[in-house]
Amino acid sequence: MRKHYIDNIRIFCILLLIPYHTAMIFNNFGESWYIHSQNNTLASLFIIGVYPWWMSVLFALAGMSTVYALKKRTSRQYVKERFLKLLIPMLSAIVILVPVQTYLADKFFHNYQGSYFDHFSIFFSLTDWSGYDGHFTPAHTWFILFLFIISMISLPLMSWYNRKENKRNSTEMNMIKILPMFLIILLCVPILDIGGKSIGEFTACFLLGYFVLGKEEVQDRLAKYRMPLGIAWLLLIMIRCILYQAQLSSGLVWDMEQRMLSWIGILAIIGLGKYHLEFHNRFTKYFVPAAFPFYFFHQTIIVIIGYFIVQQIHGVFVQYISIVLISYALTIFMYEICRRITMTRFLFGIKP
Repeated sequence: MRKHYIDNIRIFCILLLIPYHTAMIFNNFGESWYIHSQNNTLASLFIIGVYPWWMSVLFALAGMSTVYALKKRTSRQYVKERFLKLLIPMLSAIVILVPVQTYLADKFFHNYQGSYFDHFSIFFSLTDWSGYDGHFTPAHTWFILFLFIISMISLPLMSWYNRKENKRNSTEMNMIKILPMFLIILLCVPILDIGGKSIGEFTACFLLGYFVLGKEEVQDRLAKYRMPLGIAWLLLIMIRCILYQAQLSSGLVWDMEQRMLSWIGILAIIGLGKYHLEFHNRFTKYFVPAAFPFYFFHQTIIVIIGYFIVQQIHGVFVQYISIVLISYALTIFMYEICRRITMTRFLFGIKP
């Protein structure tokens, strides 16, 4: 039976993309991003409080979803599905969508005067991977790239475990054993850390999702303890914001707090989701197939809208709200167009 609450948590995380990436335009921690307006503390604290658990939840959900996917698909079918849903859309986005962001960044920060197509010669050269200077970047598709790589390298282990006769008894997985597992994530951080994004860290989240959180007994236990987990999650967000404001955003304490927040956030969201979000309606039916295309389209649209809004409208609040609302509307509009065209359905992994 399909777990609707997993779909609904994923939809929540995907819809959070637009407020989050719009806030990047106003960050005060020195990241120029593709467009930048005035520094704003609230926008920065929003980013600081959300990032540690937000992406980790998506990787953990992917691991949980793989439990159910491998019950219905062979390994060969799973690999084919990953190619069609992740790899091909990611490559399409890098060629079609991402260059728009770097072109506008080059115009915004460096007053680039060449045409969009002239800019491809700059885009297909590498500097620091960020793309903020107009050069090559995977931009927001890094998540899709990581997810594809992690899915592929984890498949042999997952297939072996599925064939294994004597599996671990999940009823032994109590909260005393589950809570310290953030240490697994922390220990994996140095593995293939690329620009502050660690394949090792997110592989740990994915595999914990598959081997621990994918168990029905564990999900039930998290739903039972959803309130204390939710309170701990909010307290850890507050602590992180306090550390940032106190200029303590580096070192062992900062790193440990981030991974603790990441893991507790995952547990709390799954517990709360299982208890409150196990439903399916017209809204969720629409956004389940729209989630990944929404991910691919959203950031390019934010950068385009932000490029004009920041230069034409004054006031951080008005700029932020305008970019968020227009970006939601145009991202959904873009999805509606692309899902009606055979070629764009294939390029961006949209189900017919």
